[in-house]
Amino acid sequence: MEKLERVQKILNKRLDVKGAWKRVTLARMMERPTSLDYIGNIFDSFMELHGDRCFGDDPSVVGGIALLDGEAVTVVAQQKGRNTKENIKRNFGMPNPEGYRKGLRLMKQADKFDRPIICFVDTPGAFCGMEAEERGQGEAIARNLMEVFALKVPIISIIIGEGGSGGALAFAVADSVWMLENSIYSVLSPEGFAGILWKDASRAKEAAAVMKITAQDLKKYGIIDKVLKEPVGGAQKDVSKMSKIIKEKLIEQIGILKKRSFQELQEERYSKFRHIGKFID
Repeated sequence: MEKLERVQKILNKRLDVKGAWKRVTLARMMERPTSLDYIGNIFDSFMELHGDRCFGDDPSVVGGIALLDGEAVTVVAQQKGRNTKENIKRNFGMPNPEGYRKGLRLMKQADKFDRPIICFVDTPGAFCGMEAEERGQGEAIARNLMEVFALKVPIISIIIGEGGSGGALAFAVADSVWMLENSIYSVLSPEGFAGILWKDASRAKEAAAVMKITAQDLKKYGIIDKVLKEPVGGAQKDVSKMSKIIKEKLIEQIGILKKRSFQELQEERYSKFRHIGKFID
């Protein structure tokens, strides 16, 4: 038993368990800026559009037309609440199928009118309730993944907090995927991972390190394209400064992407995601 404990301590040290869990804690903070905080600071104006034209409107997904440095863009964002009341209204940032269908409707509208698309990702995952499954949760996410690849306009996706599973990936198929320094992006939560692999959710801290869910790890593996440095202590310490950094990078990157033909955008987008990960034949 003592030998196993010593081995575990060595592994934990190599995995930087404390560092990984610190990122998880920061990403989940109630004080962390939400998508609407950034939208209000980054864009000159924002007109929200509602509804999926199929079932209803999902408050956990905010979308509409905005002006970025005088240019029209479409914004699609997952929105958490800043307190319990807001979180109940926003379903804790967990979209229903109508949220994904609303997002896709707005992205296809942007494609029609030649507007760049900017997505803000911040969700623990798609809502897994019975009613969501009845209305086609899996199909809604899958359709987003399939159809976004065919869009002809530049797409930038920014993970600002939690990026959980397919619920995040549905808005993260983009020409350029960024993460804030203290955000996380993973196939499932560390608690879920620990519960499945070790049958012990209390090992979530260890799981966070094993999963390589931090921005720094994901950039190293080529899963994301850019890490945006946050103010000391986290983005919540200076929302204006963080917004300014994002705005400058957005203006620069959209200028680069707009110089490419839609055939180049589609081919590079497809190739980017096809080359993520390694496998043994």
